[in-house]
Formats: sequence, C-alpha cells, structure tokens
Amino acid sequence: MVNTTADTLSTLTVGNGKFAYTVDITGMQSFPEYYKNGVSLGTQSEWGWNSFPNTENFKFEETLKPYDFNNDGRKALYSIQIKEPERNKKAVEYFRVNQHRLQLGNIGIELMKKDGKKAQVSDLQNINQKIDLWTGIITSEFTLEGIPVKVRTASFQNSDKIGVKIESDLIRQKRLKIFARYPYPSGQFLDEAAFYGNADKHSTKIMASDTTQGLIEHQLQTADYFTQLYFTDGKLWEAGKHYFVYEPSPKNKTAELTVEFSDKNKKSGKTLFADAEKESISGWKKFWESGAAVDFEGSTDKRANELERRVVLSEYLTKVQCGGSNPPQETGLTFNSWYGKPHTEMHWWHGVHYALWGRPEIMEKQLDYYFRSYEKAKNLAERQGYRGVRWIKMSDNEGNESPSSVAAFLIWEQPHLIYMTELLYRDHKDQEVLQKYKDLVFATAEFMADFATYDKEKKRYNLGKGVIPAQEVFPAKDTFNPTYEVAYWDWALRVAQQWKERLGEPRDKKWDDVISKLAPLPVQDGVYLSAESAKDSFTFPKWMTDHPAVLGALGMVPESPKLDKKIMKNTLDTVWERWNWGHTWGWDFPMTAMTAARLNLPDKALDALFMNVQTNTYLKNGHNYQDGRLRIYLPGNGGVLTTVAMMLEGWDSSTGEFPGFPKDGTWKIKAEGFKKMP
Repeated sequence: MVNTTADTLSTLTVGNGKFAYTVDITGMQSFPEYYKNGVSLGTQSEWGWNSFPNTENFKFEETLKPYDFNNDGRKALYSIQIKEPERNKKAVEYFRVNQHRLQLGNIGIELMKKDGKKAQVSDLQNINQKIDLWTGIITSEFTLEGIPVKVRTASFQNSDKIGVKIESDLIRQKRLKIFARYPYPSGQFLDEAAFYGNADKHSTKIMASDTTQGLIEHQLQTADYFTQLYFTDGKLWEAGKHYFVYEPSPKNKTAELTVEFSDKNKKSGKTLFADAEKESISGWKKFWESGAAVDFEGSTDKRANELERRVVLSEYLTKVQCGGSNPPQETGLTFNSWYGKPHTEMHWWHGVHYALWGRPEIMEKQLDYYFRSYEKAKNLAERQGYRGVRWIKMSDNEGNESPSSVAAFLIWEQPHLIYMTELLYRDHKDQEVLQKYKDLVFATAEFMADFATYDKEKKRYNLGKGVIPAQEVFPAKDTFNPTYEVAYWDWALRVAQQWKERLGEPRDKKWDDVISKLAPLPVQDGVYLSAESAKDSFTFPKWMTDHPAVLGALGMVPESPKLDKKIMKNTLDTVWERWNWGHTWGWDFPMTAMTAARLNLPDKALDALFMNVQTNTYLKNGHNYQDGRLRIYLPGNGGVLTTVAMMLEGWDSSTGEFPGFPKDGTWKIKAEGFKKMP
C-alpha cells in the first residue's frame, strides 16, 4: 500500500508478534499528538505492564458480590462493577485499571524549518510512503522546504527492537534529529501513546552514552525498563523532562540507528539498520513461504480483489500484532483498549485462523497463557462453587481477573481452549498434543459439566440462569439456554470425551449425562431464539443488536446432533432481515458468512463478508475500523482469515472443491496449504 497524505487512519506497523512499532508518514513516531485519534503511534511489547500505587490498600475481595441465580444455595462470588458503597466502587476501578499495558516510548524525527521553528505535519510535502509486505520494511519519502528526506524502517524479528536509516541533507544542516519521548500511562480505557501529563510521577535518565550509543532508563510505579540506542556518529542528550535527542554528525547526509526496549539492563551487540533489514527480510520470507496461500486472479466477481487485499493485509497485521505467548488484546500492540488487557472470549478469533492457514505453531504459542493462568482459573471456579477451571474473561497476561459486570457472566470463552487444542491435534494426530494439553482440556470440561444446572422438573441440564451470552445485551439474572452457548457446550464436551478415548481413558460419566440431557436448542415459530429466556428475540428491538450470536451455533460451531439446518436457514433469513446491523462488531460478518457457507449458500456468505456497514470497514492499512473509539479491531481481521480458509478448504462434512464459493464461474481460485474446519 502507498500513502501520499498524512491520513491518521493509515499508519503502518512493523513488529514480530511480541513487539510492535507503529509509524506516521515520516516512517517514525514524529507526530504522536496529531495521530492520537486515528490509528495511533504505539510502541508496545508483551512484557510492558505497570500498576499505579494501591495507596488505599484495596483488596480484590472488595470487588466481589454473591449471587444465587438458580436458588440452589450456591452464593457464587462474582467480580463486578459495584457502584456502592464508595470504597468498593473505587476498588473496582483500581483493579480494572491495574495492571495496564504500557506505551514504551515515542521514537520520532524532530525536523526544523529554516526559521528555526519545529516543522509540523502540514509542512511536509511530496509524501510517498509504502510498505513492502514481503520484507516487512517501510520506506517513507517526503520533502521539507524542498529538501528530500528518505526513511527506511524495519523491526528485528527476535527482539523488541527497530532499525531506521535516514538520508537527507537536513542532517548536514543540523535540522534533523531523532527524539525519544516517554509518555505516562493514561489510566484510561484507551492509551494512545501521547499522554504527557503527570511528568513528576515517573523518571527517565541517561545511564550511559558516547558517540555511537546510549542507554536510557525509564522508571514507573512497578515498571523499570531500558532503551538501548546504537547509532552512527552523533551525540545523545536530555533535551527536556522525559525527552531525549540524538543528533547525527553533520559530516554525513545519512544516519542509522537501532532502538531496543527491554525490561532488563542487558548488553546487546551493536546493531544498525542493515541488521534489522536482514532479520526482517529473513523472518518475513519464512512466514510468507510457510502455511497456506490463495490467489483470486482471473475472477470476474468485482469483490475478488478487495477480498484478496483484506486477506493479505490481515495476514500481515495478525502476524505483527498477535504472535506472542498470550491471547492478544483486541487492538493488538498498537494502543490500549480495555486498559491493554486481553479478552479470552476473543481468543477464538485471534487464534483459530493460524491453524486453518497451516501455521498452528503461532496459535500454540498463544496457549502458553492457559498454563500460566491455570491456578487462578481454578481458584475462580472454586470461589463460585464449581469443579475444574473457569477461564478468566478479562485479565492481564498472568491471569489476574478484572472486575466487569459483563465479563464476569460470560461463558463462551470456556470451550475455546478445547477447540484450539483439538485443531492442534488434528494437524498431525499427535499423541504428544494430547499429553501436553489433556489436563487443561479435562479441567475445562469438568467446569462445563458442573456449571450446567439440572432442572428436575424438565429432567434436563440448563445453561443459566446467571449467564450473559456472546450477544451481551441480555441480563445475567434472567437468561438461560442461549442457543450458541448450548450448541458450543454440547460440541466441546463431546470432543473432551473423544480425548478421553484417544488416551485410552474411560469416558466421564457426568459429562455423558450432561451431553445426553443438555437442553435442546430453543425454537419458536421455526426459528432459533437467541436464548430460551428471550421469547421476543426477533420482536424486541434491543434483542436485535450486538452480536447475532445465534448464528454461531452453526458456523463457528460444527453441525450438532441437536441442530436442524432448515431451522437455522430460517434463522439466518430472519437475522438478515431484522437485525440492527449498525449495532454490530467486526467479527459478526465473518460469523454470518460461516453460517451461510455451512448452509450451502455461498453467495450469501460473500454478501455477509461484504455487508456495507461501518463496523465491516477495512481501512487502507487493512485494519478493521469500528468507530471513533475503537479505530482498529483485530478480531475482524482474524475472522476474515478464518472464514476465507473455511470457504476454501471446507469443513469435515463438506464436499467438493472450495465449498464456500459460488460455482457460477465468477471465481477463479488457486489455493494450497489450508486445513479443514471441524
């Protein structure tokens, strides 16, 4: 892609999945305040977290409230957003904000005009910026008062480090310098890498410097990290509070530097841009030559080129932002959403596509989180009187729970671990996978079976009350048997039993009892309800907003013995006609497309992928735009990749080639390396 203007929604990112650096039109982070309301100029890593001081000695227990939704004497403790008394409210806010992910620092170009004033974005002319997706290298060209500047930017692939090369006569004129500026954590839902208040609440200092290197230490309340700079001849000095400048020697018109962020004061070997370039080229070549690929060249459907654009850019963005050892946050490593915390219910959208695109090792790396957070998830289940593990919906990377009046009652994140580990097993039918993950899978299933409430009157197991479905508009106190969750519960428990059999272990009797007696999918007038408790699912306006998750019961979830495809077809038609599509999210369109594909409606699947709705917008840089608050949304990108893989390779019960695409001759497809969906 090419940028010729300073569009704040068209920033570009380099990174390696654990670390990312997003740049403006200069190829660096020169104008963070100008870009903060767009796709902002973040620098984030997996390890960069901080907490504000707990000066009032809040206890997490102060966020808990007991509930007995089903009148069974359980008194389960949920961490919610308590409004009163005031101390409990403050405790909730403290644990929502802390820990928060850090913006590590702005590394940008300081440009001076002839009159001695700092150049602004509007002073830059002849802008020509492009990213080479094959190499991961950004080349940015512009002029200032007629003088050309060329900047090349790359990320190292094995460390939290960028490399930059700058060519311009402005260097000889001492009008081009590099700055490192350290913002303070905003403590807000978003952290856009441009909050410079509270300057006295953190400290930065130069630890060491000479003519080719410098070391800066940044200290916050619970974070202490280092910035190592290597550069061609020049000098580094402190130009202001939390603001440091490297001035290249005016002897040359070229300057190079590398900047590494680390939570340890480690001595790394001297590197310059050539090292970053080499590592970036090698790493991206390896990525693009691995896994699956698709080519729509020759297609006459006018949407083919746009679908290919979304696919390729989504591959790049998810590799850069979501390739670490944790479920990613929904805004990746660009800016914070929900204080930088990952949401495990989104992990399906972040992770599944890697396995279907023949890169299961990236998804598997993310699963490290479940081992680290296992004990905390077990404690959560115990706190609510359940067996097994209840995976925490909103947490930091160590599984520390965040209070939320929605997150506390969601359950659809629970089967994801079973789904993703099943994909790992299917990849090579590897017994080592079964051995490695069996304890996680069985503890997950144990909770799922125990969570189901036995209804003596109807002689069945219900999910709820005490559930907020994936469609989050329904209140926990009233809701039971949401269609999507019942179907997913049924599928995941059956797979867990298959794991027992593969390992030569006896089937779990309780799981079989729940499977055989789990409530049916709720139907009314030949259409699946969003939940059994919502008889007015398609007449009450509020119930037709947010995620149309009822469709996920066939699409995300494989066809179940409980499901009738004719009824699901009626449901799809009803949702399509009645839903308030303006109040949806980016992954709702891929989810709808998957349902249509499994119903043998490929034209409808494509129509869903290209529905003309704001939350289904894919920006010039490939990011899925939601609204002014959430300018990027990576579950949408993961959804596109998952759905396209499914439409190309199919699912276990599909037949024929490219089952999700029309057979009318408008699509010419070459594809290789994809894996079937369950």
